[in-house]
Amino acid sequence: MKTENATGDASRLYQAILPHLQGALWNDVRNVHTLAWMVTGMLLSRRSTPSFWLPYVHSRAAFAQSSERRFRRWLRNKHLHSSLLYGPIITRALREWGQDTLVLALDTSVLFEKFCLIRVSVLFRGRAVPLVSRVTLHSSAQVDTDELLPVLAETKGLLDFVDIRQVRLLADRGFCDTDLMAWLQHCGFLARTAPLGTLGRWAYRIRIKSTLILSTPDGQRLCKISDVKLQPREKACFHHVHLTGRQFGPVHVVLGRPSDDPEQWQVVSNEPTSAGGTESTQDPLGPRVVPNLAGQSRGRPHPSPLIGSFCLFPLPA
Repeated sequence: MKTENATGDASRLYQAILPHLQGALWNDVRNVHTLAWMVTGMLLSRRSTPSFWLPYVHSRAAFAQSSERRFRRWLRNKHLHSSLLYGPIITRALREWGQDTLVLALDTSVLFEKFCLIRVSVLFRGRAVPLVSRVTLHSSAQVDTDELLPVLAETKGLLDFVDIRQVRLLADRGFCDTDLMAWLQHCGFLARTAPLGTLGRWAYRIRIKSTLILSTPDGQRLCKISDVKLQPREKACFHHVHLTGRQFGPVHVVLGRPSDDPEQWQVVSNEPTSAGGTESTQDPLGPRVVPNLAGQSRGRPHPSPLIGSFCLFPLPA
């Protein structure tokens, strides 16, 4: 079977994809060619279902169903481990990152009302590229910090390996936990392989709940987040404050209200904010966490002038 590609040259796209996949650890060279055609079909059809990929696949098979069965066998192959295949690809891409800050997004999604997908992604050019994922038997998107830390530790180990020291993590309000913030703050370190005196830093920007209380370093209560009422397009910043009854801090908090949204945005960070129109105030979280996955999610689909949106695309399991 050889079908014509109505939206472009599938063969050229296949040849462009193949070299990026060949560096992985393959048990059979035929598997890499199958995956290259799967990726080609997925990109051109913009669908995640194998039957939609068939018009873009060049094959010697006599029937289209033969190619579809080949794709489904590949997806069910127990000898193919996603970490061994995807790891070398993402590592090779990150090696050339340089000294710029790497922006990560932490998010969870419920799959089939039974499993919870914890995922850390790299934000790049309006997309979220999966970096580290883990699936747990958990029917809620609300996950304890104890379950998040192994995923973040694996992420940190991977970034240390490729010598990326400047990191910023974005997360929604479901991840507002002082233990998580403390762990992230301790990830700053003097890199052994970097020039002497170069300080690595893990920054975070996390949405916070309206019930949190802000206080001064000496313990005096400043206000409750919900007590601060802003007019449309108004912003407010609190520097070197502490959170909750545990007096966690110092941290920096920025509040903002878009002109077309009654909801007020509240973000905590270990990076200073400014009311003078800096990036930290205009776009406190950067791209929003709105995963394009089946099931529940922490993100909300409506856009905001303060926080843009991006789309996540899952890899085949």
